[in-house]
Amino acid sequence: MFFGSTRRISSAALLCLIRHVQEHISDGCKTLHHSSGRQRSGRLRKRLTDTRWPDEIPNTGWDYGSNLDYIKELVEYWRTDFDWRTQEAKLNEFRHFKSEVDGLDIHFIHEKGKGTAPIPLVITHGWPSCFFEMTKIIPLLADPASHGGDAADSFDVVAPSLPGFGFSDHARDRGMEVQRVAGMWNKLMTQNLGYLKFGAQGGDIGSGVTARLAFAHAENMYGIHLTSITRPTPYLGPGSRPITEEEQALITQRAKWFDEEGGYNHIQGTKPQTLAYGLNDSPAGLASWIVEKYRTWSDCGGDAEKRYTKDELLTIVTIYWVTQTISSSTRMYFENQKNLWVMDKDQKVPAPAGMAMFPQEISKPPREWGERSYDVRRWTEMTKGGHFAALEEPQLLAEEVRAFFREFR
Repeated sequence: MFFGSTRRISSAALLCLIRHVQEHISDGCKTLHHSSGRQRSGRLRKRLTDTRWPDEIPNTGWDYGSNLDYIKELVEYWRTDFDWRTQEAKLNEFRHFKSEVDGLDIHFIHEKGKGTAPIPLVITHGWPSCFFEMTKIIPLLADPASHGGDAADSFDVVAPSLPGFGFSDHARDRGMEVQRVAGMWNKLMTQNLGYLKFGAQGGDIGSGVTARLAFAHAENMYGIHLTSITRPTPYLGPGSRPITEEEQALITQRAKWFDEEGGYNHIQGTKPQTLAYGLNDSPAGLASWIVEKYRTWSDCGGDAEKRYTKDELLTIVTIYWVTQTISSSTRMYFENQKNLWVMDKDQKVPAPAGMAMFPQEISKPPREWGERSYDVRRWTEMTKGGHFAALEEPQLLAEEVRAFFREFR
């Protein structure tokens, strides 16, 4: 059964939360499988079968965007071989909950740590990801002893779906950007789950949420761990130290990247609703929009399936499809761009911070850039991996997260 609204949930009352996701996923999956859903399943397959494919200049690969041959192959696999029920069973190995925060039902996985004194840790995904990205790393953090680690490094892991992503409610008004989400996560962890103090980890949009948490609610936090530090923009005005060559190289690289790869960012940040009509209506278009980012932003040498299986990619796409969240998720780009975060002079994020910089991450800042805005306690240049680190290199990321938080135990 589903949860009712829960205004305030203490840790003692956590067991009273009604497990909802099996039915929520099943409900979403009625579009794929169940009785009344068989008709919808047929409609999805018919949509995939009847895709009106665009033309493509021969022998251009991925130069113009998603490659036609690969997307046809992926869509055919989705239509004929992809087994949602198998993926659903894997998702339901985790403990899923919903809790009301600021009037919205927020979905999250909550796995208690198997150790003597687990640190509560909220881990936040980005776009075009969802909570599924965290499913490989959650067991490594909650139960390190079963995965080659030390039980003393365990965490109580909370992995929410951002508002408007996956099984969380959509925002009902303007302004759902990272600062607002950070306030919601603070309430989720302290008021609803009853933790007195917690840590946070994130990448992409999740890094912005995590940084905002540490900026506004440092008194409740042990520290934060990030895999990207594009937010905030540090103070670079009068009285700041001169920009180093490495920092200037970062600024140049970011500008070049936005020129060459930032088209998605611009349209999602300016006209997300216009984009949504096509992506919410075409499963093939949705898959093309999402999967191209997994290929481009990962350490895969141009072959996404060196890092992710078709089933993993299509699980992500299917969650977007059945929940119809491509519109609400891309809208967060619009809100974030209306609420840019630039530091004032002598301003820093006060909570201790650890950084793991993966070589194929979108942005590759030097440590001195991070130190302009953060109290950097740990900085690690990773040897492999890209933007979706929790899914791509869960073991490496888990080891870094454990190492950073060890000093706070």
